[in-house]
Amino acid sequence: MARNLGIGLLLMITVVSIQVQSKRSPNIDSVCLGNMLRLSIGPLKGKALEVDAKNASHILALTPNLASKCGFSVKMDSMGNAMVFASLQNCFVQNSDDETFTTVTYLRLKGNNITNDETYAVEKTCTYTPWAFREILCDRNYMEVSVRRTVLDNPLPEQSNAKSYTNLGRFRRAANRKTATASGYSVTTVVFTIPEQRVMKIDQVQRTGYGITNTPTRLVLRSPLNAPEMFFQNVAGVPMAVLKTSTILENTLLSTQIDSSVACPTPGSVSFTPNMITWSVPRRIDPLVSSCNFQLKEVFLGVEGMRLSPGEVMARRYSLSLNKMHIILQIPVGAVGGYFKSHVKNGQYLTTYSIEPMLEILWTEDDPPKDTRYKVLFPITTPFIISPLQLVDRIVPEEGVFKVELGTFLQDVELINITFLDGVLSVAECNDRGFNIEELSFPNGSKSIALTVPFTDRAVLNKMDARNVIYTLHMVFGLVVLPEYSSFTYTAVTEVSVKGIVPAYITGTCDHENFHVTVKSGNQVQNLRIVVGQRLLTPEIAEQYRIVTEGAHIFITVPFYAPDTVFEVIESSSIRSKLHVSLRDPVTMNIQHFSLSCSFLSALTECFANGTIAAVAAKIESVPSMIPSQLTLKDSACGPAYSDDRIARFLFTGRSCGTTRQFISSVMLYENEISLPSKPVAANGVQMEEPQYMLKVFCYYMVNATHSAAFLTNPRNNDPHVHTTRSQLQVIMRLAQDISYNLFQEMEEFPLVMNLREPLYFEVEVEVPMNSDPRVVLKLEYCWATLKEDRKSQPRWNLIINGCENTEDPFQVVFHPVSADARVQYPSHFKRFEVQMFSFMDEDNPSYLVYVHCDVVICDDKFPSDGLCSEQCVNKKTKGQRRAFSEGDSTEHVTSGPILMFK
Repeated sequence: MARNLGIGLLLMITVVSIQVQSKRSPNIDSVCLGNMLRLSIGPLKGKALEVDAKNASHILALTPNLASKCGFSVKMDSMGNAMVFASLQNCFVQNSDDETFTTVTYLRLKGNNITNDETYAVEKTCTYTPWAFREILCDRNYMEVSVRRTVLDNPLPEQSNAKSYTNLGRFRRAANRKTATASGYSVTTVVFTIPEQRVMKIDQVQRTGYGITNTPTRLVLRSPLNAPEMFFQNVAGVPMAVLKTSTILENTLLSTQIDSSVACPTPGSVSFTPNMITWSVPRRIDPLVSSCNFQLKEVFLGVEGMRLSPGEVMARRYSLSLNKMHIILQIPVGAVGGYFKSHVKNGQYLTTYSIEPMLEILWTEDDPPKDTRYKVLFPITTPFIISPLQLVDRIVPEEGVFKVELGTFLQDVELINITFLDGVLSVAECNDRGFNIEELSFPNGSKSIALTVPFTDRAVLNKMDARNVIYTLHMVFGLVVLPEYSSFTYTAVTEVSVKGIVPAYITGTCDHENFHVTVKSGNQVQNLRIVVGQRLLTPEIAEQYRIVTEGAHIFITVPFYAPDTVFEVIESSSIRSKLHVSLRDPVTMNIQHFSLSCSFLSALTECFANGTIAAVAAKIESVPSMIPSQLTLKDSACGPAYSDDRIARFLFTGRSCGTTRQFISSVMLYENEISLPSKPVAANGVQMEEPQYMLKVFCYYMVNATHSAAFLTNPRNNDPHVHTTRSQLQVIMRLAQDISYNLFQEMEEFPLVMNLREPLYFEVEVEVPMNSDPRVVLKLEYCWATLKEDRKSQPRWNLIINGCENTEDPFQVVFHPVSADARVQYPSHFKRFEVQMFSFMDEDNPSYLVYVHCDVVICDDKFPSDGLCSEQCVNKKTKGQRRAFSEGDSTEHVTSGPILMFK
């Protein structure tokens, strides 16, 4: 019989006594999905779902901790449907020879009244025989590895193995292996590497929250996603959660160690655009692959645990592709298989789109021969999507009622009440008073709310003019998002003139990138002419915009940057744009004007890490004669890289085109301006100055790793040399991503997360103006690490002393040569060195921040000294002595970090 190592702990949980109803709900479904089981139930109709699981003799409530330990997860959607996923090797399964698996669960629906509670028993048996050598399962709250158990043909005495768990895997690696039976073998120890070694006995492993099972042929280890022994690692640029473990199995004669490591993607592996979700997974997951003979055999795509055929993938407009480094999945926002959910933030109505794709990969390794099946269920939710609401006026004056429609919403939005000028009315009270409220549903799953109010109701204001009665209705719609009951409001005013002429009129609103204009033609004008901007809205121009006609209403959508708009104000992060619309009566030639002005977020300046700055300027209404191509930066010789009749684009650097620099605390500010010199214009025969155009351009950079020095002229001759003032030279320390020194860590990526024994590749550069002087020589004098940003803080680990590696450090610094290439013109301007993270180990802390500092010397090869400037490493005999500087030397200090280290 298999020994379930998790049962001892499970029995300590309070047993829940329940009554099982005999009638099974028709909306419950169960399906076997390879090495998983999925149960579906819904809709829940507002009731809370609780899940219990049954082992041989007890029924236990699945708390969040127990669910992650035992291989269960629960998913809810916005429509009140739920799914329960269970690993076939969960703690409660009845396992028959690792071939058939029976799981018994109880689904309890709890309402506000205990008499309304419902409980449904679900028993499902799944058969799964094509077990891979190793199977890895990543779910929303746990990750699981299942490995076929093997032992050595030639057993080793137990006492020999007890000396060092670290060495267990080294015995008899060339020996043939065979499958072990469960009888006589037990799991005794788990060795964690995080990245240093941590050994736990089996009872401690269970207390820590891990689930571990010894089945007839396999070893199963399950970890919650917040396990303390877990660490994070970038694999091919994708952040992954990694648990490096080895499990020890023993009997009286034999001990063996099984690699039970597991790694799963993190949310950082997903990127979003307004219309597309992109999920990247490494093609080769290095923490799980030990062989060079790696071969990817199969890749399957699915949703909610179920595989999709190629035809289904194409029909849903998903895209699955592979390159040398990654498996890439792209899903359009709103695609079949996901769902939208409503939210409220700062009183604004927002939505998100969620989907749970599944990626199933099979790979093989030839040394030793083994295959791995890797399955990931990965819930994805987009950032908030702005969903502006609109009130559509469908008034028919002859009927004597206001007819309005508010929308659109998702199905999880409910109307609670409407506030009129005379009070607040619930939906039921509105209907009792003679109003009519109804929901209108649309094929895409959205809905709107239609409201009818008679002109004669006391909530309606009216006033008379010479020929008409004008009716006005003020409304505040009170709405909530379910099931959270998050509330928000929408305020609207609608007006109609009757009894005689019903005039044409225009209204409008804005969202984050468009003008929305509504034109009502009235009942007295035929063939009304609409002018947008300065152009008559002909059929040809109408094709450029989105126009919908419904009865007497014309709805026009115009982007804020369209040619018929004008820009009023240009700022660094927004544009205020104006749209002018006119109505012309072709008979009377009466004209009605309407203007709508809104501010739109738009990034006009982009600051790049290499000091390049891109900026956009646009023609504004107050300077009508402006020609964008004539705009310049402070340096009038710097014109636009591109221009047309409305915009000009500039591209320059922090050291060109008159750009100025100043320091504000720890920030370096680069500033320039785009301007058009003023010129006189004639108005009514009088010479006047046209308003001057000027747009400020700002870029901010952190300066904690950048300091300066200067080139000045030696008064004794005309040769340039290094002087010790700070002006034009900059000394910069960077962290390379690998030993190639081609790619470097970006500033926003700090603090970097590193593991013990991982190497750090530092590059120090002195930036010479125009990169044109090969006589400048950069040398490293002292480099050290601290736990604080203060370079003088203690403790301190010396890395480089007098230009040499610290010989007392067991993991010494390695200097790397610098050769000229496309990026490096003069190798003398650079120094590169590698540091092992082990050098920074602190026994008292599992994780801590590390800062690396360097004192560097900038030399002029016209004035070589006997020390650092003549060679990298000073003679060992001078170690510990402060060397003398030559006349052409300058000392600078640079710091890199913080780096977050995990053992």
